[in-house]
Amino acid sequence: MYLLFDIGGTNMRIAISRDGETIVDQKMVPTPADFEEGMRVFKKTAHELCGDIPATVASGGVPGILNKEKAVLLSAPNLKKWEDKPLREALERTLDVPVYLENDAALAGLGEAVFGAGKDKHIVAYFTVSTGVGGARVVDGRLDVGAFGFEPHRQIVDGTHTLGHYISGNGIKKRYGKLPEDLDEPAAWEEAAKWLAIGVNNAIALWSPEVFVLGGAVMRNRISIENVKNQVVGFGNFPEFPEIVAAQLGDASGLYGALALVRSLQK
Repeated sequence: MYLLFDIGGTNMRIAISRDGETIVDQKMVPTPADFEEGMRVFKKTAHELCGDIPATVASGGVPGILNKEKAVLLSAPNLKKWEDKPLREALERTLDVPVYLENDAALAGLGEAVFGAGKDKHIVAYFTVSTGVGGARVVDGRLDVGAFGFEPHRQIVDGTHTLGHYISGNGIKKRYGKLPEDLDEPAAWEEAAKWLAIGVNNAIALWSPEVFVLGGAVMRNRISIENVKNQVVGFGNFPEFPEIVAAQLGDASGLYGALALVRSLQK
């Protein structure tokens, strides 16, 4: 039995898979700001899910940059007290099983590539537009390797500012003084689609995907995929363009990515 998790800055989702194909018995609980309390909550929730049948392995995502060994969170803006803590070691001690960690946005991309909008495609690019802008490249059902992970949020798009400055939830709040869900200004969302199209164009140039999947809360609720598509095509930079499609798995994408990760590592 697999224990799967998606630890976010606000909530953590924990679930199990008995057959390696489907996810069942999911729970969501608030993520404690304190690391030690977080481990206690994680242990309690995992025990409630697993009962008397222990998991054999655990896999999941965390909201930040991991070290090269995928064991310690080096940077987690929304979980500062979790930084530089022995996260993998603590989880393995808590669960008494091997634990595999990955960036949460990368796992969401893997989930979409294997189980969602990119299923059956050879090369999948993924952006999630939410509090920040995350993403990953997936090749043949496996995350592409990178020395420091993928950070599309940080690409400079106008000579000065990052993509995240223009389209992330935090960036929008700083620029407009409103949360994305409260920003009812069509011109603002037209501008966001323009900047996202630039980011997608840049990723196509570097990643050469067959399909580009766009997900995340800000993307789902506010930015028009058709607008992004039209602008990317309008740039006219490529003789052929990948499909640009909406993510299909919603908030469960990270859990499905955790499942895909552990399956690939155990082959």
